[in-house]
Amino acid sequence: MAIVALGYLGIRSGLLEDWRDFAGRLLAMQAIDRGGKALAFRMDDRMQRLLISDEPGETLAFMGWEVSDRDDLQVFAARLEAAGVAVTVGSRVLCDRRFVSDLIWFHDPCGNRIELVHGPMIAADPFVPGRPIDGFKTGPLGMGHAVLHVKDIDVMLPFYRDLLGFRVSDYGLKPYGLYFFHVNGRHHSFAMVGSGQLGFHHFMVEFQNLDDVGQGYDLAGRQEGRIAYTLGRHTNDYMTSYYANTPSGFFVESGWGGRVIEPDTWQPHETHDGPSFWGHERLYLPEEGGRKRLRDMRLAAAARGRRAPPLVECPWLYGELSRHTDA
Repeated sequence: MAIVALGYLGIRSGLLEDWRDFAGRLLAMQAIDRGGKALAFRMDDRMQRLLISDEPGETLAFMGWEVSDRDDLQVFAARLEAAGVAVTVGSRVLCDRRFVSDLIWFHDPCGNRIELVHGPMIAADPFVPGRPIDGFKTGPLGMGHAVLHVKDIDVMLPFYRDLLGFRVSDYGLKPYGLYFFHVNGRHHSFAMVGSGQLGFHHFMVEFQNLDDVGQGYDLAGRQEGRIAYTLGRHTNDYMTSYYANTPSGFFVESGWGGRVIEPDTWQPHETHDGPSFWGHERLYLPEEGGRKRLRDMRLAAAARGRRAPPLVECPWLYGELSRHTDA
């Protein structure tokens, strides 16, 4: 029994046309009109990865997590109900809207709606990106990752780790609590920021080509206030990325080169270098409101010579070497 990937995300927003431009043009997803007050986006051969529903709230509506077997839904439902969590079996209508064979849904301790699904549907026609790109890194690694603001990590940690079986990749306690979880080889598919707030912090999509990230960064730079974090590289998953402000107020991270781990042998550990080796200047923060503190952490890590391991974690180089070796 296991949750194996982040399958899809749902967002509540009345700004459908703004999302069409943001997710279609900037993120390069393929927009699909679902009729009525809904707009969906594809990233690969799946029928949909992101669903925007015209509802009040401008925030996360649900997270869809895939399980490996249909029977896993019953096992999870029994485990959650034994822990006092109310679980609902998804109707046929709801399954059809999500383009899956079966699902159950429930809420986490902070009120976020979680959907566990089996049997995602494959589209008959090929994926057509919203701008020219080489595609997204999805497949068995899932859609990407999702990050939540949480008021109390001590409440949320046992829910995701012990009830849902998410495995801790690493965690940091300064300048605030950060916990990262993996469900497959992607370094993290889920994370929690102990900010004392509630809500959606960001989701991440990973591109196959670094140039696709850079070209998106150029497009974002032409829009006033669109860039939230400048281009930078993370210390734990080695992702080179930037963050954009979405029409709904949270962020989307566009990245490349994320670390792939071996889940069966990975050991969780505390990190001490801060979130980024370099870059990721928080343009949305005031200078004395956390921006300087995070910058000082990056400069301190650089002064200690902290950086990603050379070569071994470079997906582009090893992909090229493998391609030429096979030839």
